Amino acid sequence: MAETKTVFRFFTIADFEEEEVWLREQHRAGWKLTNAAVFLYTFERCAPEDVIYRLDYKNEEETEEYLQLFRDYGWEYFDHNAGWLYFRKPAAEVETEADGEIFSDGLSRVEMVQHVVRTRMLPLLLIFLCCLLPNMIRSIEGSIPFANFFSVLFGILFVLYCYLLTYCGVKLARLRKKYEEE
Repeated sequence: MAETKTVFRFFTIADFEEEEVWLREQHRAGWKLTNAAVFLYTFERCAPEDVIYRLDYKNEEETEEYLQLFRDYGWEYFDHNAGWLYFRKPAAEVETEADGEIFSDGLSRVEMVQHVVRTRMLPLLLIFLCCLLPNMIRSIEGSIPFANFFSVLFGILFVLYCYLLTYCGVKLARLRKKYEEE
């Protein structure tokens, strides 16, 4: 039986480039990703190798034609997690910079970022505005049992949500601008 390890690592929806770099570093250190779950990554011991990891975001079922397109360009599809699809390719098979990318142009990347914003950021914003904010106001007004406890809890969630929405929004906007310039 192969040696495995499970690692807890937090990446936001805007940190997919950092996640790709981290997964490549893990593979160089002899740990091949076998499964990605929300914040949990399972690795299997392997021979250290330089392998490029790329993520694509599709909030829908991937089709055989879609996956075949990647196979045609030498990418191995091996997992999906919360809409993110994981691909890898040995760096030795990459002859040009374009061979190391799953997107053919900046416009495709921009479309992916816009898809992330529509299907992840907007629902998070709606949850914030429709659920968290009204409940926080209600707890501050003291009209519910254990109002002090819930005021503190909703206050912490409010700060966390504001930080994450701002962080992801700004980072996704920067990525979009960067990809538009490519």
